[in-house]
Amino acid sequence: MSVEFRPRKISEYLRSARRRKWLILLPTIAIGLAIAYVVFRLPDVYESSTLIVVKPSTLPNSVVPTITEETLTRELTSISQVVTSRSSLQPLMEKYDLFKEERLRGEPTELLIDQMRKQIKVEVNTSRNDITNGFNITYRGRDPKSTQAVAAELASKYIDEQTKGTINAGTSAKQFIEEQVRQAKEELDTIDNQRLSYLQQNMNNLPSQSQALVGRLTALHEAQKALIAELGRLRDLGAAYRSQLADITKSYDQEIAMAAENTTDPKTTMAWAELTRRRSELESELQNLLTQYKEKHPDVVAKKSQLESVKRDQDQMIADWKNRIEERKQKLTQLSDPRLLTLKTQIAMVDGDTDRQQKVLSETNKQIAELDSRINAIPNAEVGLEAIDRDYQTKKSNYDTLLAQQQKIVVGADAAKDQQGGGIQVVDPANLPERPVAPKRFMLSVAGFGMGLALGLLLAVFLELRRLFTIQTTDDAKHYTGLPVLASIPELMTPAEARAIPRRHGFALAAGIVAVLVTIPLLAFVLRLTHVFEKFLT
Repeated sequence: MSVEFRPRKISEYLRSARRRKWLILLPTIAIGLAIAYVVFRLPDVYESSTLIVVKPSTLPNSVVPTITEETLTRELTSISQVVTSRSSLQPLMEKYDLFKEERLRGEPTELLIDQMRKQIKVEVNTSRNDITNGFNITYRGRDPKSTQAVAAELASKYIDEQTKGTINAGTSAKQFIEEQVRQAKEELDTIDNQRLSYLQQNMNNLPSQSQALVGRLTALHEAQKALIAELGRLRDLGAAYRSQLADITKSYDQEIAMAAENTTDPKTTMAWAELTRRRSELESELQNLLTQYKEKHPDVVAKKSQLESVKRDQDQMIADWKNRIEERKQKLTQLSDPRLLTLKTQIAMVDGDTDRQQKVLSETNKQIAELDSRINAIPNAEVGLEAIDRDYQTKKSNYDTLLAQQQKIVVGADAAKDQQGGGIQVVDPANLPERPVAPKRFMLSVAGFGMGLALGLLLAVFLELRRLFTIQTTDDAKHYTGLPVLASIPELMTPAEARAIPRRHGFALAAGIVAVLVTIPLLAFVLRLTHVFEKFLT
């Protein structure tokens, strides 16, 4: 059977607290005094601030536009990155001997610079209602004079960087617009030269010359027709002459061939028959000798020589016959027909006339094509000229716009150099702080005692927790057993035990006090070594 936990009364909790009072008080005193000691040993932190506002431009807005709050915020964000960079803060740290103790301890410079950045605040002004476009630069330091000096130098750096940025931006814009104007001028000159060149190239393609060109083209077409007809007649005449020449040449060649065939063939003569008979005999005798002797035998060699001699005689008879045929053909060819010479002369004359007429026709065709091209180019020339004029007007408008922009940018850049444009200036110089703004020693000390009290209560609860779940009083016995309590027996102790209890309590209290006395400097040393509370200086 389970029994619910018995709720305690407030008086019971107070009795437990009285019973553990030293366990609660000693941690409270130890931690509170240690933290208070460390807090009161922290250096004072002073704060110096300066107010910077946007300086109105002395020139009209049409010349130099007013700096808007959005533009100023964007510029300040960029300037802050430069002003709070290491190259900017480290010289200030060395000049005013900031973070001397930390540097003597050998802490890294990067950490010190990062800590210095946290001590710099740039906020939009909310303290003065009459200034709506200003911002405060605040710096916290440990020495009033150096804090004031650093705040003043930070304000000076912001102003210098803003001025430098404005001048550089004006110079860059000036160089950029000058380059744009130069390119626009080159493009305008190029299109102007292109327009002039186009007019010169199409001088003969203007609409005023179209009637004359059409008349010339008509005359050339008539001449072209006459030339084509003449060329057709000459080609027909040449073809007839060539046909006659081919027929006569073919007949003459046949006559020459027939005359050549009348020459006696040597194979039909008695001499050829005798050589053939002699050749057969020699071949038969050679075969008989080869059956008896080797090829190098003198009889075999002699017989072969006789056979070769007969073959040479036959070959010579054939060669002489062919030579006689060729000589006869040449003699007949030299006796040419007069008709062939006449036809060749007439063909040459017709070919010459044809070539001359063809050249004239080609020149006429060329002139016709040129006139056609010129006539067809007249509308294109007008369209092309209009396109060039439109392009020219566009380039001219762009050039005029860039010139106007260049004038404004040059005036703005010169105004930035002469400090006539809008910028920022110090309204409230950095003040010399009289009272420290940190650390909040009282609040930190109270927090330290609160931490000690919380630790003491936690220890007391931990030790009393076992008693809460055991029967300690008659109320516990009645609640957990469900039975009435008839009588209670007090704790019985001997006189020696009764005397020992106060001594044990005294020894425990003395040990606790000694522990507190040891803990206070030890905890203070640890806190100072870890620099925990130095974070509350910023």
